[in-house]
Amino acid sequence: MRTRNGEHGMSESRPIRVVMAKPEAGGKGSAAPPVLVDAFTKAGIEVVHAGDDQSPAGLVATVVREGAQIICISSLLGEHEALFGGVLDLLSEQGVGQVTVIGGGIIPTADIAVLKERGVTEIFSSGTPPWAAAEWVRDHVRDSSGV
Repeated sequence: MRTRNGEHGMSESRPIRVVMAKPEAGGKGSAAPPVLVDAFTKAGIEVVHAGDDQSPAGLVATVVREGAQIICISSLLGEHEALFGGVLDLLSEQGVGQVTVIGGGIIPTADIAVLKERGVTEIFSSGTPPWAAAEWVRDHVRDSSGV
C-alpha cells in the first residue's frame, strides 16, 4: 500500500526492492557496482545482492524469494540475449511476469531494441549516472502502482 507523504512525495509501507545481478562466466556472479548500490540506497531503494548463482534460474529464484519488484542485470560478457531472455522466460513460466527487468553494461545499440521487444523494460548505457537509474526505478515503481 502506498500513500502520499507531502514534502517527501511517496511513503511506502513496503520499500521498493531491487535484485541486482552482475553475472560472470558459468552463471557465477560478483557484487553489483558499489556506486550503483549506493545511489539506489540513497534513493530509499532496498538493494538485494543476487548471490552466487546468477544463472537465469538463480536470479528468478532470488526475485521470488525476496519479493522484489525489479531485477537489474549488469551484462558485460556479451551473453545478454540468453541471460535476459532466460530470466524473462522463467518469470513468465513461474507467473511472476509483473517483475520489471532492467539492465545495463556493454550491450550494442542494435541489441537493445531486440531486448526491449523481448520484454526488457529499460537498458541504461554505461554513461548513465547511477542517480538517474535510481530515479527511473523510483518513478517506474510509483507510476506502475497507479498512485
